[in-house]
Amino acid sequence: MGTAVLQGQTGPQIRRVVISGYYGFRNSGDEAVLKSILFALAEEGAAQGVRIEPVVLSVDPAWTSAMYGVEAVHRMKLGEIVRALRGSDGLISGGGSLLQDATGAATIPYYTGIIKLAQLLRKPTFIYAQGIGPVNRRWMDRLIRGVMRRSAYVSVRDAESAELLGRMGVPLDRIDVVPDPVMALPLPTAQPLAGAGAPAADSPLPVVGVSLRHWRKDGADLARAAAALGALARSRAVRLRFLPFHTPADAETSRQVIAQLGELGASVAEIAEPGDDPQQMLLEVSRCDALFGMRLHALIYAANQLVPLVGLSYDPKIDQFLNRLGLKAVGTTESLDPDAFAAAMGRLLDDPAQWRASHGSAIDRLKEEARIPAKQIAAKIR
Repeated sequence: MGTAVLQGQTGPQIRRVVISGYYGFRNSGDEAVLKSILFALAEEGAAQGVRIEPVVLSVDPAWTSAMYGVEAVHRMKLGEIVRALRGSDGLISGGGSLLQDATGAATIPYYTGIIKLAQLLRKPTFIYAQGIGPVNRRWMDRLIRGVMRRSAYVSVRDAESAELLGRMGVPLDRIDVVPDPVMALPLPTAQPLAGAGAPAADSPLPVVGVSLRHWRKDGADLARAAAALGALARSRAVRLRFLPFHTPADAETSRQVIAQLGELGASVAEIAEPGDDPQQMLLEVSRCDALFGMRLHALIYAANQLVPLVGLSYDPKIDQFLNRLGLKAVGTTESLDPDAFAAAMGRLLDDPAQWRASHGSAIDRLKEEARIPAKQIAAKIR
């Protein structure tokens, strides 16, 4: 590992690590993954006498550097990537759903290509809490298998991902199953005053966070979500606070759903504007009394803050996360019963303590386990 420096006799070892993921696109979930990894690497590294200096591959390096105070290079400029890898002590790939082909045929070749490049440059590679699959193009199995077998450490965020890697030929005894890194993301230390449309601490209405995304081309899933939220709003007075995790797309989706809610009676609906910092979105979620989430990281944020939640499934990763909490989705993008939804949300609002008592221990365990990859990587890179 060529760039390691020992600072005097007692100073920490310095290790430069390139981090590859879906970063710089201002998707709150993916940015939260990055921020969580940076926090964990700094803390676990310090505990083991290592100062880890990250270099992030980003679609917007200037924004990423300004947001996190780290070095960043463009994720699509090969020369910059090669220089960063040559000057590094290793590569972290993750977290998030990087190795799947549901979003297109280029995704898996890109991320495995970055890992392979690091391996060709004789740099150790570490897979950080990735969600694997779906992989519908079987020829991509060998791309994944090849880089996984040559990685110094492999962790995935659910048992289903580990099983898929096992079927591809990756030895299961080399795979850690850990939670999503965002389970360990802390609230911001400096919390802004409840301005910019934030719900007042003494708001008379219970705040229901809502995180939806565009999925079905015909919009039928969003129409069903609007009907369900409308049923809740008419059954009791609530403050529906829409949380756009991926701007501007989710903000537009939220406006479309609000337009379909119909008569709200004493309830209100609004869209939050927490900005790009994932910790500010975490703060938004922490202020909710319950949350209805379609975005995976909206559900993870809620669990992180012990906010009672119900999930709408559009992808197996939603069900996989809910399963780890002992929960099932309230519906899917194909089916959502408004009355059943209103009843489920009503139970959470009426007795949040019961929900926390039932699921708090599972959440505490996931928070602790979310630090395992950073511990392992810090130990291996020393």
